[in-house]
Amino acid sequence: MTHVFKFRHRGTAGMGNLAVDLRAESAPVENGIPPHSMQIHKKVWLGLPASGLHWKDAAWLAFGVSLNAPALSELLPDGVFIRASSLDYPLSDYRSEAAALAMDRWLHTQFDIEHSGAAVTYEVSRDQLTFTWGKTVHPFSDAPQ
Repeated sequence: MTHVFKFRHRGTAGMGNLAVDLRAESAPVENGIPPHSMQIHKKVWLGLPASGLHWKDAAWLAFGVSLNAPALSELLPDGVFIRASSLDYPLSDYRSEAAALAMDRWLHTQFDIEHSGAAVTYEVSRDQLTFTWGKTVHPFSDAPQ
């Protein structure tokens, strides 16, 4: 069953808002590698919407799964396929990093896993959103964390 998750971050005085609607579902990995999927970690796989996505949205969705992949692997050693069926957002309240936060929060509503530490804050003094990724300092880097 597809679950809809609405990620919202409200900044201060109307600044620094983020909004993302993610529709996703999970299923056990029973018959090998799911078609048209990407491996995130061991037997944790991600499928993207058939309608397609901007590459940055796809990368950040995958990163959102990767933040939780070790915990998912421990919880579901036989594997899990996470299929994102859609990612919708208003252009005025969106940054691609929000896809990772939406996926992170969706995973935590679906599975009993420890929080990854992913968060966003709005810094009024700098008029800027600041994203933190738990133990991950530089997303997409192959350098040791």
